[in-house]
Amino acid sequence: MTKNIVVAIDDKVKIRTVLASVSDKTGLETFIPGLVEVNPDILILSTGGTYGVIKQILGKKADTCLKQVSDYTGQPETQGGLVKTLDFKIYLGLLTETYNDAHQNDLKRTRALAIDMVVVNLYPFGQTIAKKEVSPEEARGNIDIGGPTMIRAAAKNFIRVASVVDPLSYPAILEKLKAAGGYLMLEDRFGLAKKAFEHTAVYDQTIAGYFASTPFSSVKSCYTSGE
Repeated sequence: MTKNIVVAIDDKVKIRTVLASVSDKTGLETFIPGLVEVNPDILILSTGGTYGVIKQILGKKADTCLKQVSDYTGQPETQGGLVKTLDFKIYLGLLTETYNDAHQNDLKRTRALAIDMVVVNLYPFGQTIAKKEVSPEEARGNIDIGGPTMIRAAAKNFIRVASVVDPLSYPAILEKLKAAGGYLMLEDRFGLAKKAFEHTAVYDQTIAGYFASTPFSSVKSCYTSGE
């Protein structure tokens, strides 16, 4: 299979569609209204608790600019939120390239949207394992799958997508968007991608360190045999 070699991109990309799913909801109360102020036609796709918080923040505006990911994809969330965002339409929207005709045809075929920004941070695995007597099962259940996948997809495609993982970045991002009429520049997207990959690297290293230090006897004691 021939890999895509991208030669044409846009330096500035307007933020029209945002995917938001965060464990740490700090700063959403100003960041989300700021995004809507910069682009009143923006669409925010969201899940679970994040959706509920954003809906409360936006009030009546949520009717026109907020949609559940499950309504967008047509796939309901699985029990316990096990699968929420792992969907073809989501990743096509994150990875598609603006000047790739095949990608654009795929968007039309699936009625998918190009996603311009992800606002994602991860399940608090480090906080979970810091608790006294935490079990391997509790730790396992707090390993985020969809979050790192979204972050990595967005960061890989920094040529078009902004990957936002740190609430402390929100004010600077809003300032740049306001100054540029709702656009983010390639330099900004590349800077965010570097932070995103660092974020997922630290997260994975924390998980790897926990499992490396956990004896199998502790794992086995968590479960009864289903046989």
